[in-house]
Amino acid sequence: MVLVTDYRTEDLPVAERFGSWHDMTARALIPNAIRSDHEADFRASARVLNLGGVQVSALAYPSLETRRSAQLIRQSDSDSYQLMLTLRGGHRILQAGRDTTIGPGDVILYDTSRPWHGWTAAGPDTVNKGVMVQFPRALLPADRLDRLNAVRLPGREGMGAVLSGYLTQLTAGAAAYTEADGPRLATCTLDLLTTFLAHHLDGSALVPPQTRQRALLLEIRTFIQQHLGDPDLSPGAIAAAHNISLRSLYRLFQDQGLTVAGWIRAHRLERCRRDLANPLLHSRPVRAIAACWGFTDPTHFSRAFRAAYGMPPGDYRHWAPASLPLQAAVPAEWSEPDAGPEAHPQAPDATKPHRGTCGASDGYIY
Repeated sequence: MVLVTDYRTEDLPVAERFGSWHDMTARALIPNAIRSDHEADFRASARVLNLGGVQVSALAYPSLETRRSAQLIRQSDSDSYQLMLTLRGGHRILQAGRDTTIGPGDVILYDTSRPWHGWTAAGPDTVNKGVMVQFPRALLPADRLDRLNAVRLPGREGMGAVLSGYLTQLTAGAAAYTEADGPRLATCTLDLLTTFLAHHLDGSALVPPQTRQRALLLEIRTFIQQHLGDPDLSPGAIAAAHNISLRSLYRLFQDQGLTVAGWIRAHRLERCRRDLANPLLHSRPVRAIAACWGFTDPTHFSRAFRAAYGMPPGDYRHWAPASLPLQAAVPAEWSEPDAGPEAHPQAPDATKPHRGTCGASDGYIY
């Protein structure tokens, strides 16, 4: 079951804000002793997702200092790990004989059953932002994870980028989740965490085969989403980029009841449909939008679009009212709730350009 709790200290009287934040984090996260230079007017917010055994929290708060003492651990030991992805600001933590500082884009793992002393630093007019995952020690081999305690881990490349994009999207899209999504999201979160940590341990034995397969599929889907506009995107290019055989790539998608080419085509068509419905792009020729998303043959694109949406792309552009919200056109079975960033797209912002050369709204977070 997905339980989403949104919390803002600014909803409270100024005098109650810091104390309320201290109590909330003790209940929802882990008991700590906290102090801050901003206690007189402590402005912070949290979105906490309880996925059942796994908890993911998007946090924003000013500079502060935390201590988790041996006495606090004896009083309340959750026997869990916390993994923190920093999005803004910086963190420093002392634990297990290590003194580690991380900045935006970095990830750090720490053990709630060991004492720590930590600091977060933000500018005078900004706040720290990050996403924290708390999960039981019993779910992963604790003896091996000790090697990663309080170690700076990169979150901008490889599996780190996949994990960071997923966690950011997971918390941003929380309002759309249903009760049935909880177990699937918990599984996906643990799969990605396990694969990410195993990569830094150089220990494939840490990762069960099914977890490796699901994580690889998510990494491949992210790669495809980032290269949809490349007309040379093909199963062969995808397999080569991930150092697997074509046969292995096909099997990954077949296990989900999909084909590689079909998945690429459906998501390219969805991006084209969004751009055709975007009033800011009405002056752009249909063929230019199609070419932007990898359709080099206008006739083939027109046939594929009509087959997917029931009308030619030119007719759709004139029919689609700008006031209607864009609906996902990718079949539901092609975007499972536990599929990662693409499973919960954000509403497109027509004022922002694509990351590539297309100049339309993207709507995906990576």
